[in-house]
Amino acid sequence: MDIEQKRKELKKQKYGLVGSHSGVQVCQWTKNSLNGKGVCWKEKFYGVKSRRCCQMSVSLFNCENRCLHCWRDTDYSVCGEVENPEEPKEILDKIIEERKKLLIGYKGSVSKKKWEEAIKPNLFSFSLSGEATLYPKLAEMFLELKKRKAIIFLVTNGQNPEKIRELAQRDALPTQIAVSTNAPNKKLFNVWCRSSKKDAWKKFNETIDLLRELKGKVRRVVRLTLAKKSETNPLSNMEDENIKEYASLIKRAEPDFVHIKGFMNIGYSRKRMGYDKMPWHKEIKDFAKSLVKELDGYKILAQEKRSCVVVLGKSKKDMKIKV
Repeated sequence: MDIEQKRKELKKQKYGLVGSHSGVQVCQWTKNSLNGKGVCWKEKFYGVKSRRCCQMSVSLFNCENRCLHCWRDTDYSVCGEVENPEEPKEILDKIIEERKKLLIGYKGSVSKKKWEEAIKPNLFSFSLSGEATLYPKLAEMFLELKKRKAIIFLVTNGQNPEKIRELAQRDALPTQIAVSTNAPNKKLFNVWCRSSKKDAWKKFNETIDLLRELKGKVRRVVRLTLAKKSETNPLSNMEDENIKEYASLIKRAEPDFVHIKGFMNIGYSRKRMGYDKMPWHKEIKDFAKSLVKELDGYKILAQEKRSCVVVLGKSKKDMKIKV
């Protein structure tokens, strides 16, 4: 594995690299927001401005899983924790600086208000690349962000429940935790997630149960990314027989929201699955309707066709995040 070569590739892909293990990239929805071409579904549903979202990573190359649907280059995944972790405050300051450099072309071409908002992000989404819970100083990172009164989104593969417990014990929980739930049973999980951990399914289930324990302490999300059967590839995680299995996991977790999203054939996922694996929005919505029938109190709260996503929950009034 040649990490330095990979770093050069990331720079070509417009990543702003910070230190040895962190980075930032400007999402297309951030650009669209600046250009007046629409906003991310998170803004529509949660009220957080897309242009103020900083999509970042503190573990660019570290992840236990090599999920089939992942748009990242999983061949470069390092299975263990980040070695020689750098300091949170230093990382954050440089992340914001690098992000500003990536956005500099918009200065003068958009309103002053938009520009000044964009270079002062208030949502930090740990979802860019790698598994954030493999950064040993994640609690310190979140505490620093809390000092800055920032909104924090953590997307995790659920392989490190002990790290999430540490966040809770240190009063360092993020604003929202989303657990990637891309397979409803052990057999499909092993095929889909291709984890390096022998007890990966067990660890994932520990995280699902932990979500229930964290009720009222953090916004909790179970996130499904679904791919359908195709003529070239019969493997699917959205068959009718999977609905009751997903429902069982959701009932255990008791999340505030369920994100049901269609697989997007982008990035390196194109090497693993074809365009014909992408569900139509109607198929995702139909799956959501079937899932709702198996759950108590959940209903479709919102949907966004362009992003092929449906959100389930119990109350629409709980969706907005106070900024």
